[in-house]
Amino acid sequence: ARAICDKVQAKLLKECHDPAKMCITDLRISHWEEAIQETMGGEANRDLAAECYFLWKTTRLQHLTLPEDTRDMLTELRKRVRLLLLTNGDKQTQREKIEACACQPYFDAIVVGGEQKEEKPAPSIFQHCCDLLGVQPAECVMVGDSLDTDIQGGLNAGLKATVWLNKAMTTPVDISPVPHYIISSVLDLPAILQKMEHKINAKLGTDHMASNN
Repeated sequence: ARAICDKVQAKLLKECHDPAKMCITDLRISHWEEAIQETMGGEANRDLAAECYFLWKTTRLQHLTLPEDTRDMLTELRKRVRLLLLTNGDKQTQREKIEACACQPYFDAIVVGGEQKEEKPAPSIFQHCCDLLGVQPAECVMVGDSLDTDIQGGLNAGLKATVWLNKAMTTPVDISPVPHYIISSVLDLPAILQKMEHKINAKLGTDHMASNN
């Protein structure tokens, strides 16, 4: 069973889904069907693959939770700033995850890439998010764990700053694209935002002094 699950995981990592050609459920069942056949041999068994997929999916969703400390942090942040959740991926899959972890109350808006014309890192989806919040890109901060989609997307869209969530203990020497800030835990975000605020206030103070002179 472990070997089959490992094969499915490998297929998920390489997955390229076109919703116009196949629904995500059929694609995921096909992953399980192929993995079972590759591991066990014999004839393909679509019914068994479907049973495995739905068991895996149900178990996965049951374990998706938003930690209490993260909920508390979002609640506090939302008292001062507007928050939007932006995620790439198939609309059905992502909406199921959002529903499972019950994160809707902590955000002013939620945008799923699969429901838009373009996904991250395209600037258009970031502009759409800004429009929903009623702000300009230069007023927004992007926080994400993907350099290729989150950080590059934030840079492409001309956002105020990008914050890379890097849970690894070490940071690569030559990372690209280069984020403005790096954190190892999402709980570090309030301190980073406070740091940005201090920088802005310091700059405003310097500019004011320069104008007086």
